[in-house]
Amino acid sequence: MATKVYIVYYSMYGHVEKLAEEIKKGAASVEGVEAKLWQVPETLSEEILGKMSAPPKSDVPIITPHDLSEADGFIFGFPTRFGMMSAQFKAFLDATGGLWRSQQLAGKPAGIFYSTGSQGGGQETTALTAITQLVHHGMIFVPIGYTFGAGMFEMEQVKGGSPYGAGTFAGDGTRMPSELELAQAFHQGKYVAGIAKKLKAAA
Repeated sequence: MATKVYIVYYSMYGHVEKLAEEIKKGAASVEGVEAKLWQVPETLSEEILGKMSAPPKSDVPIITPHDLSEADGFIFGFPTRFGMMSAQFKAFLDATGGLWRSQQLAGKPAGIFYSTGSQGGGQETTALTAITQLVHHGMIFVPIGYTFGAGMFEMEQVKGGSPYGAGTFAGDGTRMPSELELAQAFHQGKYVAGIAKKLKAAA
């Protein structure tokens, strides 16, 4: 039976979505793993999104809290808002109380990826503060550490991400993930999926 890895994200301008797509490719490259993309529900009105010049959402399905129980592992992605996950993703997690009460997510591995507007915009604090959500559900946080190798030490070009997970810098919104950032995202998908597969086999 396939190991199900859900890549669950919120993306307003497409930066996190680009990483999510590459993470899915990485996860799906692991034999026996079924990777699926999900978006969390939007909390802002169309009027507000229009004023913020947000593009239309893609056709990636919207996840419900109940859907999470079907997965063997997760990789959660979101943009940063003042050094923490966006309100949209937090609202989704706030709706998972039923899963928490029954501890349906306990013991399942989860990784984190993110996007910030600047190099000092919270690449690590966003992941660090998001870990509290995993802890209360009893999930196992899976950082990528330095398994991405030389790419973790790149100093000649701007690169998001950290040992906590893949990341990108959006800048003023016009900068999209670089090839190196996408490569790190692919690596994260493959790495977390491999661990999810091992944990399921050992269960």
